[in-house]
Amino acid sequence: MNMADAFIVPDKIISGKGALRASAEVFRGMGKKALIVTDPTMEKLGNLERVTSLLKQEAIEYAVFSGITGEPDDGMIQEGVSCFREECCDFMIGLGGGSPIDSMKGIAMVAAYGGSPADQMGKTVDRRLAPMAAVPTTAGTGSEATQFTIITDRATQVKMLLKGPGLMPDLAIIDPQFTMTAPPKITAATGIDALTHAIEAYTSRKAQPLSDTFALSACRRIFGSLKKAWSDGSDEESRIQMALAALEAGIAFNNSSVTVVHGMSRPIGALFHVPHGISNAMLLDVCLGYAAKGAADRFGEIAVACGFAEKSEPAEAAADKLLEQVSALLKDIEIPTLEEYGIEKQAFLEVIPKMAADAFASGSPSNTRREISAEVMEELYRKLW
Repeated sequence: MNMADAFIVPDKIISGKGALRASAEVFRGMGKKALIVTDPTMEKLGNLERVTSLLKQEAIEYAVFSGITGEPDDGMIQEGVSCFREECCDFMIGLGGGSPIDSMKGIAMVAAYGGSPADQMGKTVDRRLAPMAAVPTTAGTGSEATQFTIITDRATQVKMLLKGPGLMPDLAIIDPQFTMTAPPKITAATGIDALTHAIEAYTSRKAQPLSDTFALSACRRIFGSLKKAWSDGSDEESRIQMALAALEAGIAFNNSSVTVVHGMSRPIGALFHVPHGISNAMLLDVCLGYAAKGAADRFGEIAVACGFAEKSEPAEAAADKLLEQVSALLKDIEIPTLEEYGIEKQAFLEVIPKMAADAFASGSPSNTRREISAEVMEELYRKLW
């Protein structure tokens, strides 16, 4: 590396048991009235009430927008912006999985810039937006620590990746009480999303020393705790470890970028409506197997850090051990294949050229250390059957 690396994280991170309670004072300094961006499930589970009762105790005014039904699209964002303006809010709290947190960022962006989310495609969101607090309820996307948001354009059905330092939340609240309510399937999908972030961040061409530290730590925690959190959701210690891992993995890939798995995952999600964590998981074996052949040293270092291999082993052997552990974990937590998920083989094979072209155009695959082309990705997609 002969260039300087920038390293960006949220202004404040409050983590551990009681993190929400400890955030009261920060909320008071963020503004007069909060817009809570969330989804109907958070209301049902009682997670919304945990936040509103704290705001009531602190005499902080709030309004609730719970119109995030699934992965965010520009229609939901515009509704949120109207609510933000009509209710005269001046800061935001995103409560939920990646979708409500991504939506909060989109609403703050459009409230500041006007227009529609698509207007910021390919630009850098660098304006100061309304202050944002992110309260993740899944241990997965890491959206609470990234300068990215993914919003679907309803008209074109394109998943737009919007980016810029303005989209980084001011406050990330990592409170395990919220992840306790995630069911096993969500725990599995989001946990593998976090593992993918961590492995890709460490093996990306843009990896840097600080992102490496967070990526390796996240890998260790996930291999140590995901299976436990999946099999027993009430195990508080494994939930704490997974919540921290998702945050670390988010910090890592925010600063070093993702690679081929995420590049190939988004088109599967867009065309077959597979949740993001699951489409990542379906690709892991095939994509990491390909990438590891051009970066055995990096893959091997993860294996050593996680205790799967000795430092003295050849890099290739260590890398293979990591890939074996990844495969075993996917089986243990019952990640479905494309077929088991109910995707039609013929329908999938027909769109492979389009998916490979879209994946290549996203730019993520070119961060992979091993050379990769759209043709190679077509081959990798075919291997999923």
